[in-house]
Amino acid sequence: MSSVRYRGRIACAVAVLASGVILAAPAAAAENSPPPLTTRDASALAAKMAATLGDGTVGSYYDQSAAQLVVTVADTAGAEQVRTAGAVPKQVGYRKSELKAVTAELSRKATIAGTSWRLDPRSGKVLVTADPSVTGTDLSRLTNLVRGFGARAQLRQTGSRLRPLLSGGDAIWGQGLRCSLGFNVHDYSGKPAFLTAGHCGVATNDWWADSGNAQHIATTQQATFPGNDYSWAAYDQGAEGPSEVNTGQQITGAGDATVGESVTRSGSTSGVHQGTVTGLDATVNYQEGSVSGLIDTDVCAEPGDSGGALFDGSTALGLTSGGSGDCTSGGETFFQPVPAALSAFGLTLP
Repeated sequence: MSSVRYRGRIACAVAVLASGVILAAPAAAAENSPPPLTTRDASALAAKMAATLGDGTVGSYYDQSAAQLVVTVADTAGAEQVRTAGAVPKQVGYRKSELKAVTAELSRKATIAGTSWRLDPRSGKVLVTADPSVTGTDLSRLTNLVRGFGARAQLRQTGSRLRPLLSGGDAIWGQGLRCSLGFNVHDYSGKPAFLTAGHCGVATNDWWADSGNAQHIATTQQATFPGNDYSWAAYDQGAEGPSEVNTGQQITGAGDATVGESVTRSGSTSGVHQGTVTGLDATVNYQEGSVSGLIDTDVCAEPGDSGGALFDGSTALGLTSGGSGDCTSGGETFFQPVPAALSAFGLTLP
């Protein structure tokens, strides 16, 4: 495989989960149910509803079976706005500010390695996760804190540890490590570059197309981790890759993920896997530090998949950050949103 084909690889991440009743429309309005939406249309509508409802919604999710967007609401006025916009309202017990107060308290008192949390629009709660490394006084502190939130939060424990999916290998090779290429992009001057995970970029300045470090392909320009988890590297002259991932799927732009959206991940260790977006704006506390604003999914990933691509058709969604589990038993993976990475570095895609 040429160095060009090494550019479309994908990476890994970690996250958290969280109930409600869909507000039924009057029987007479059954014939006027919202029209079916594509996932991209649902994503655009979700952003519009978030801006319109503000504190009156804790998020939305895509119902694949009905091809409709379900939007959480705190009151009947919000429900009517949602119906008018062409989505399905779902009553939940709390406003966004009430759940954000929970995550703020978690950040102050429970930033413990091996934990994560996010607002879950399906349940209308904050879902808090602890991996097996959280034990003893740390687990007691977390458990007591979550109990104190009452019905606003829910704690679950995973069977495997949360970690960045870094491996020390088809892939891009750094100085003593292997990651996966996310997406090919261009810098402000139009020169070719690529995105990968931030924890990969902070670990190496140079990238090669082979494990023996014989074919140099790029140099890291900027990297952010923890806090965020994205980096970019400028290609050497003649080494740039195509605007596609290694499945052959052309990538024509970047977009925001939607809860319930079907997605595909490609990584250099475990290959191509499908799954669903389970949450947004997740915070994950790795041993190396905390990362916020992540996409949570039930897609599996393994070490070496870090930095790899998460996408839906031709739309780039995320870069693999970390997660728990593997592709034999299944797992949970977190992704850094691509639009945030492009904005932070002034890059364009494709």
